[in-house]
Amino acid sequence: MTALPATTAKKLGLVIDLDTCVGCQACATSCKEWNTGGYSAPLTDQEPYGADPHGAWLNRVHGYEVGEGASGRTVHFPRSCLHCEEPACVTVCPTGASFKRAEDGIVLVNPDTCIGCKLCSWACPYGAREYDYDDGIMKKCTLCVDRIYNDHLPEEDRIPACVRACPTGARHFGDLGDPASAVSQLVAERGGFDLLPEFGYKPVNKYLPPRPRRDGPSAQPPREPAQPVGGATGAAADRLFAWVDRILSR
Repeated sequence: MTALPATTAKKLGLVIDLDTCVGCQACATSCKEWNTGGYSAPLTDQEPYGADPHGAWLNRVHGYEVGEGASGRTVHFPRSCLHCEEPACVTVCPTGASFKRAEDGIVLVNPDTCIGCKLCSWACPYGAREYDYDDGIMKKCTLCVDRIYNDHLPEEDRIPACVRACPTGARHFGDLGDPASAVSQLVAERGGFDLLPEFGYKPVNKYLPPRPRRDGPSAQPPREPAQPVGGATGAAADRLFAWVDRILSR
């Protein structure tokens, strides 16, 4: 079985804001595009236009309906490898193909020694391992390791492809082992949490909880509708000014 490093110099990982993620799938498609030619390449698909399409995706986005009635909302939940401090997927690997790097804490799979036994996928409670049926090996998020250290890219592009592509800024990347880093401070400010902490794998990636809805029960009580101005009268004008007042009062 594969041993874990006693410590890691860094804890590189993602912070995902569930409040601002809109489920647009930009992170998933950019991940697929980059990693089809990167460390985990290729990310193959089987019957993409057939009756049973499937393939290897290192990042997936799920949508959930949370709450009921006026307090309900849709939460978009991106899911990928969490690069745990104590990953079970590494310790169960019989060939050493799954390993955790001491220099930055990134969990990777060596495609040359992976035998596709799927033990790592059974051990991972987050469903972050992907079996590539064409290659016969396991694949997973690499935090774009071949991108973040690439000196040939502009500095602003040396971040995971999913972070670079996110249009709402819902994804953040950095060293979560450094309390002074921007990601660590963001987690502290917003009450970032671990996914399934009860398993004890200590995921490095964190999630930021959704904020209370401004138009839900927790919002401030609405103001009285604005009175028509400029001599405007009639139900249509009243509704118009009430709508404008409501929008500007948010």
